This record gives sequence, structure tokens and C-alpha cells, in this order.
Amino acid sequence: MLARPTPLSAVPLSTAHDGLPRATASESGIDPDRIIAFLDDVENAGLDLHGMILHRNGRVAAEGWKWPYTPERPRILHSVAKSFTACAIGLARDEGLLQLSDTVISFFPEHIPANIDPRLPSMTVEHLLTMRTGHQANTSGSVWRAIDSSWITEFFKIPLAFEPGSQYVYTSAASYMLSAIVTKVTGQTLHDYLRPRLFEPLGIAGEHWAVGPDGINPGGNGLTATPASMLKLGILHAQGGLWEGRRILSNEWVQAATRPQGAPDSKYGYHWAIKPLGAYCAVGVFVQMAIVFPGSGATLALVGAMKNSAQIIPYIERHFPAAFVDTTEPANDADKRLQQRLDAMRQVPDLRSEAPSPFSTPATFDVDIEANDLGITGLRFAFDADTVIIDLADSAGTHRIATGLNRWHQGTTDMPGSELHHGYTFKDEAVIAGARWVTPTTLEMQWIYVASAFRDTVRCTFEEDQVTWERSVNVNSGARAHPVLRGRRRKA
Repeated sequence: MLARPTPLSAVPLSTAHDGLPRATASESGIDPDRIIAFLDDVENAGLDLHGMILHRNGRVAAEGWKWPYTPERPRILHSVAKSFTACAIGLARDEGLLQLSDTVISFFPEHIPANIDPRLPSMTVEHLLTMRTGHQANTSGSVWRAIDSSWITEFFKIPLAFEPGSQYVYTSAASYMLSAIVTKVTGQTLHDYLRPRLFEPLGIAGEHWAVGPDGINPGGNGLTATPASMLKLGILHAQGGLWEGRRILSNEWVQAATRPQGAPDSKYGYHWAIKPLGAYCAVGVFVQMAIVFPGSGATLALVGAMKNSAQIIPYIERHFPAAFVDTTEPANDADKRLQQRLDAMRQVPDLRSEAPSPFSTPATFDVDIEANDLGITGLRFAFDADTVIIDLADSAGTHRIATGLNRWHQGTTDMPGSELHHGYTFKDEAVIAGARWVTPTTLEMQWIYVASAFRDTVRCTFEEDQVTWERSVNVNSGARAHPVLRGRRRKA
């Protein structure tokens, strides 16, 4: 069985995974009980918060992680990538490589279709930044990831419904083109361009940014980095572009990027979402978020598995910036209560069968699966005393996952399932998997993909030689379950 994780209270306040100094909440001018109330409200609402880091006055003041998520593990940040992409545009502009008034088609004459909408030539870099491309709807990352041809060419095929600059319509297609423009004017991928200018100065390491068919980072998504990476991005902007006394972004750019752009009633800047009371945030689907409270010198980073940020925003607004106070006098009892509440997030959930296994161990058998739209042809189950190994066969080959039985097992897997995972195809993906018998004929498995928001539930029933396989996911932008598979145990 996996060992219980070390409580966060055992981590010295002076050192941490992200290199940021630590202090207690009260020493940072934060009411500890207000943070406890925030966490309780989120939990009572049934929202799945995986982790939080709160920074104020130069120090991390509170940090908590739900088991099995950890702060040092890079995580898929989804559309938080957009706010990193905005930094690249600001840097390139300040280096004289582009202007916000430059037209998009001027960078890619070789990709322009023969017959274009007469409004297309007016689309500018700034229109991309403010999500005012003229498109009718979002082209999400899950759509892009299914396209093998040039995404630049595909972008210019998207019909225009409005005059560019006139209507806000959120779309990851705009972010991709910003990344493509950075590559065009620098000769580098967006990631390579940002690495020495942003990631390295902020002490961000171990990140990965996917690359599309054009050899270009998606810009609007595809970035995998630690949650502290987005916290640092927020801190950098809260500090007007300065990091440890070094100028990273111009203050002019930070102020422009984090205020409403495009219209008086706008709630969007340059790839930053604008919130009440001057707050602004970088936000990704399923709640990957860094929200800055510039008037309080604070940044809050959150990761979770929720349908959308609208579910948690009311709780953030209820407790922040109200949690920020003027005094920095130590409040030992309150800080202790907060630490106990944060430590409680690390409790490992019980995993115990409610019924005996119908199989004597060791036992291995194959299942022939009936024809299905997923292309799955067979399953192999190998039961041991405390482990079940499953091999799934489809047209791409054989995929394996090892699952603890009445315990949690940590490993990797390439199990297919992009339809359930926002279009992501996993290879050697870190997974913590556990199984238990819920009835004498039903095995229930939990597959927790710890670098993402996704947690799959798989229920297998074994009735004589008949087997059913049901797979669902906790959160997704599309389907939440696969069609039920049925099969028959192969005779030995």
C-alpha cells in the first residue's frame, strides 16, 4: 500500500518546492479563519479542489493539497497558457518585432485562401489578444488536437460572423495565431522564446508545451507546468512586471494586459479575465487559475476538477479580498487551525472491498468484446492478491494499467480515452489506481490521472462468462462516459 503522504506541516516554512519564501497567514496580513471558511464553503458545495497556494507581501502564506495531488508535479494548465502567451506578445512588441496594429494576414501570405472574407484583412494582433476576431464561436483546444493539417491554414478557413474588433467571442484559435506570429517574427517556438525571458527568471522549470502540426505551440493550451508556475505569473503581474528587482515585463504592458480592453463594458484584457474590484485572473478549464488582487498585493492559485470557474468564483469573491487585513501580528492559534485544516486535505481515502472476490488468485483470463464504436476488441484481467492488471486491445495495440486491489497503486498508463479527457491522448501518464469489490460480481476501479483534472471510474461486472465494462469520467468538456462494452470470457 502507498505510504501516507508527509503532512504539509512537516515542510519547513523557509524552504519549498517553488523557491518562494514562506510565512504564516497572520504574519502576511491574512485572516487564517477566512481561508478555513473558504475551504469549507468550497467543500460543502461539493466542488473538487485539488490544491491552493496563497501569496501575499512577498511570501507564500497558505498552501494545501488534496491527496494524491502534489505541488511539485507539473499539471495540465489548459487555458492558463493564454496568459503566458500574452507575455510573449508584450515582450516581442517591446523588442520591436511586431505592433499590435499589425494585421494577421501580413504574417502568413502563403496561407491565405484564394477567396477570403473582405473583413479578414482588418483583423489585427490586438484583435487576437482581446478575443475579437470576428468568429462566431470558440474553436477549443480539443478541436485543434484532432486536426493533423496546418492549423494556420485552418484558422483562415473559419468563417467570420462579425467585423474584427467589434464582438468578444472567446476562442483558442486566436491564441494559436498569436503563438504562430511569435514563431514567425522570432524564428523560435513560443516556448523557446519565453524560456530565457520569462520561465528561467521566475525559476520555472520542468514545464512542457505541446507542439502542433506547424511546429508551433498551441498558445491557448498545451502547457504542462507546476501550479506554482501560474502563481509566479500572477505575482509578476501584481508586481508590475518586476521579479526580484529585475524588469521582466514593462509596467506599461502589465497595466494594459490586465485592464478591460475592446469596449467600456469589457471583462477581458490581453488574455487575462477581468474580475470585480480590479482583480484579474489567468484561468483554464476545470478550474486551473491564478487570480491577482492588485490592491492587496496578493495572488491566489487554484487547481481543481470543476465544470467551470463560475462554480468557484462566488466563493472566491465572498472571502477575498475580505481575508486580507492590515495587521501582521502573529495569531498562533488561528494559524494552527488553518494548518490543521490544510493538513486534513492530505488524508488518503479508504479503499476497501464491500464483498469478497469471486476469483481465486492468481487468476488470468481474456474477454472478447462485442463490436463497438471505440474499436476495443478485447480485455485481459490478471488478478493477484492485491493487484489487478488490465490489458485493453484496440486497433492501435495493447494498453495496460496496473490497479491496486484494496489499495492505491502508483504507475503510468497509455490507456486510450481522449474523448473523455478534453481531447488529450495520454502516453506514459502518471496514474494512481485503486480497485474494490462493491458486490460479489462488480469490481469498481478509480484511475486518478494526477497531472490533470481527470479521474476515471470503471465498473466491471462478471456474471458467469458474461462481462460488462462501464467507464466514465469526473469532468470533461464533452462526453462524460463511454458506451457500455459487453463481452464474453474466452474459454481456457
